[in-house]
This record gives sequence, C-alpha cells and structure tokens, in this order.
Amino acid sequence: RGSAWLGLAGWVAAVLDNAFNRRPALRAGLHRQVLFTSVGWFVGYYLTKHTEYVHAKRDRELFEYIRHHPEDFKTGGT
Repeated sequence: RGSAWLGLAGWVAAVLDNAFNRRPALRAGLHRQVLFTSVGWFVGYYLTKHTEYVHAKRDRELFEYIRHHPEDFKTGGT
C-alpha cells in the first residue's frame, strides 16, 4: 500500500512540476512522470519492508521476554 501511495505522489509531483513550469501538465515530460512514479514506488516498497521488519523484530523480542519471564505475566482470577 505504501508503494502505491508514494508512486502516486511521485506522479503528482511530476505533473505539478509541469504545471508550475507552464508546460502541458499530462502530455509533457512523460519520461519524468514514469521516473518519478517508479522512484516513489520503490521508496514506498522499501519503507514498507523496513516497517514490517521493525514490527516483527519488536514482536519477537516481546514474545521472547514473555517466554523467559512467565511470572510477570500470570493469567487467572485473583
């Protein structure tokens, strides 16, 4: 999902660059639109993978702590 959003943001950046420089927004610089979209897609992909890695690492450390310290996590009534 992050890839799609940042890919879209890259495309919008290229279109806005065309508009600000008074070129036809969608027709001019198609190569730049493809480049910005591709860069945004790959940055989003790697950021998503990094985020998943950080969360998986944190989960693994927490479950390992719980496994080694069951007395801190007692379940039951009283």
